[in-house]
Parts: sequence; structure tokens; C-alpha cells
Amino acid sequence: MKLRLFEKSCCNIIGMIHVPALPGTPASYYNMSEILERVEAEAAVYRAHGVQGVIIENMHDTPYVTEQHIGPEITACMSVVAARVRQSLPKTIPVGVQVLAAANRSALAVALAADLQFIRAEGFVFSHVADEGWIDACAGQLLRYRRQIGAGNIKIFADIKKKHSAHSVTSDVSIAETAKAAEFFRTDGVIITGSSTGDPASPDELSQVSGAVPALPVFIGSGVTSTNLREFRTATGLIIGTYFKKGGDWRNDLDEGKIAELMAESKKF
Repeated sequence: MKLRLFEKSCCNIIGMIHVPALPGTPASYYNMSEILERVEAEAAVYRAHGVQGVIIENMHDTPYVTEQHIGPEITACMSVVAARVRQSLPKTIPVGVQVLAAANRSALAVALAADLQFIRAEGFVFSHVADEGWIDACAGQLLRYRRQIGAGNIKIFADIKKKHSAHSVTSDVSIAETAKAAEFFRTDGVIITGSSTGDPASPDELSQVSGAVPALPVFIGSGVTSTNLREFRTATGLIIGTYFKKGGDWRNDLDEGKIAELMAESKKF
């Protein structure tokens, strides 16, 4: 019997920590001590407001590069950041990581080093074109790597038909069929998004995917607000970043008023 990762069966709120630009990336400004202080402070805010999960992401490392061009410093720095966040939160709050762009092996390595519970993976099944270029499907290699490094306890939640991407090459494959393919290729859950950061997903797609893979956790990965939360309440988890920021801009600091408002709304479900 598999243990449930999150506190509730549905509508778990997963707060996003957008890690400041890491050393060596074009927007890098803070040193590692300052970065660690900032992520620890955000983790404390999320803990105070009772989120059911946290995920870290190197969102500020624009322009992104794919895994073969990511230097070892990124994996090393994200491991240190992830460890600090993990240590800042009780074990009852799962912590995950995404390493952009489509650096899923790196994310698994980070998760293993920092004792995290899950990763968010891009390009798990079916290839597509993203901002960074062509992203190849990776499920076969990724799950073999997970086995190789002894990280079988780390869950992989896979984006399907993800944001910031063109899916014309698979336009004849529905999102429900994509979810079924991800399930067949042994994902631990699927993530649905809108077209870009902060854009809401489709409630109809949530219904389609949930019906297609009823045994899998289904997450919403963009655009959730306190206003539309009800439309997505049946999802296993809601990953929220942009809405929790001041002015609704992912580059800004957290807005505790918005977090409190949405958490109060989520408790109705």
C-alpha cells in the first residue's frame, strides 16, 4: 500500500519558492549566503500559513538552457538551497524541486542529496518545442537513472502539454491520451498548466485527465487564485507561485495577505 504524500486527498496547496538567480546565470546578483537567507525566509512564511507542500525552482535563471548545458554549479547550488528549505520545514510538509529547463536528472540528484520527496519533470512523455528549443521525452532514461542512484522513494510528477511550449507535433494526441501515456510510463502524477506562467489551467482538462487516469494524482501547475480555486478543488494539489507574489508578479516578494486569503478559501474543501 502506497503512503499518501500530502496531508489531504485533494486541494493541497503547494507554495512555490522562486530561487534567486544562481551564480553564473545572467541575472545573478546575490551570493549564496543571501540566496539561502531569502529562501529560508519564504519557507518560514509558507510554514506559518499552513501550506501542505513546497516546491523550489530556479525560475530567475533566465534565459534557461537544457540539461546538457547546465553546469555542475547549478546542481550543487540547488542542492544546498533545497537542503536549507527542507531543514526549515517539518517533515510532514513534502518538499519538491524543479530544475529548469527540463533538467530532470539534475532535479533527481538534488532531491536525493537534500532528502526531498518529489520532483517536477518536463518532457516526460512526447517531445515538444519549448522556449529553450526541442525537448525530448525522457521517461525511460529518467526512471532508469532514479533506480541507478537509489532514489526510488522520490516521486516524479510530470507536466503534460506544459506551458511555454508548442505542441503542434502532438496535436493529434489529446491531453487525456498524454496522461494515459505518462501513466503507462510509470509517472507518479501529472501536472496540468495554462499556456504560460500565471495563466490558469482549464477546468475541463482537469476533468478529462482525472477521468483518464483515476489512479494518478493530478496537479494544477499554474494560474490558481482565491477566486478560481473552487474550479480546481478536486485536483490532488495546486502549485501556486505567481498569485502569492506582490502585484501578481513572479519576480516580487511574497504577499502574505494573498497567501492567508487563499489558504482560508482552501480550507472549505
